[in-house]
Amino acid sequence: MMIKAVIAFLAGCVLLTGSAVAQMRPSGPPSATVRIKQLQVAFIGSGAIGGGTLRFRNRSYDITVGGLGIGGIGASRLTATGSVYGLNQVQDIAGAYVQIREGWAIGGQGRGTLWLRNAKGVVMRLATQRRGLQLSLGADGVLIGFKQ
Repeated sequence: MMIKAVIAFLAGCVLLTGSAVAQMRPSGPPSATVRIKQLQVAFIGSGAIGGGTLRFRNRSYDITVGGLGIGGIGASRLTATGSVYGLNQVQDIAGAYVQIREGWAIGGQGRGTLWLRNAKGVVMRLATQRRGLQLSLGADGVLIGFKQ
């Protein structure tokens, strides 16, 4: 019975994730790039903490990244790199994001994709590399800020 409930939950996440990603697709050229390193842990609920670097208008900014969500099982170290769209001023990167994620890790092998969007219209599309043992499929609330 528990296995059926988990399968039904994951199937629902796949359907919701697909439609949410379609809504997050950016238009136009990237305005910045970002590199993030995180530790992610999940057992139905999930949490992540880390930081990275935003590259915007030939300057680098140190950022912090943390989040809580639902979906997945296991633990992994994640490195994500990608493009930022809709960033008009550097301050717009900070704030709360909705994140859609999918990915996997088995030992030193693993990959996935992250889509993030905030209320200011900033969208990030990140390719991930993971190390650990994790299956990740779900949605999170993520907070991004500047390192002090």
